[in-house]
Amino acid sequence: MQTFRALVCDLDGTLIDTAPGITDALNGFLADHGRGELPLATVRGFIGDGAARLVARAFAATGESVEGRTLDGLTRLYTDRLAARPPGPGDVFPGVAETLAQLRRRGMKLAVCSNKPSAAVRTALQSAGLADCFGAFVGGDSAAERKPAPSPVHAVLSALDIPAAAAAMVGDNEVDVATARAAGLPIVIVRYGYARVPLSELGADRLIDSFADLPLALDRLAAQPCRGG
Repeated sequence: MQTFRALVCDLDGTLIDTAPGITDALNGFLADHGRGELPLATVRGFIGDGAARLVARAFAATGESVEGRTLDGLTRLYTDRLAARPPGPGDVFPGVAETLAQLRRRGMKLAVCSNKPSAAVRTALQSAGLADCFGAFVGGDSAAERKPAPSPVHAVLSALDIPAAAAAMVGDNEVDVATARAAGLPIVIVRYGYARVPLSELGADRLIDSFADLPLALDRLAAQPCRGG
């Protein structure tokens, strides 16, 4: 059985439960601009496409929408506020730290591919105590395109010096599935994340209830005659 040599991980909703912190930061930001608060469940549905899309959706949901240079400026203000409320170790989903350590002991190289700004990815991994687990990461502003384009995945695998044929992904929503398909990687989806469509419609290669189930899911994927695609 051929084993995977690298794993590309989504961040929000997969490794870290960032939605509560994002909701707090976003609602404080909206209040600064005279907008009403949004519930956690609504904000969870806005996560996954980068800070600018989140801000745009939040403003559209609370009044007049924004775009262009106004949106660019508001996004910078929001990301500054979010940076002041980084996640902590208590925000890491159960089983994540232990499973990442297990995969590293197997010799697997690990990376993060997120649509968050790269500075926010770095801060989140450091504050949550996960930074040492990963050999590389890419944020939404690190490449010419962002997920679901394949280029961020290819960039992070290049940094690890691992070909796409020897890698897999783990994520939580439809953006991650589309990214994996575009990059030619098989994808495992966690059930507890921030998916905006029913999990049965995502088309993932494997669905897992807990991050601790990931090693077995990867073993079963590696044992398939044809992987990915």
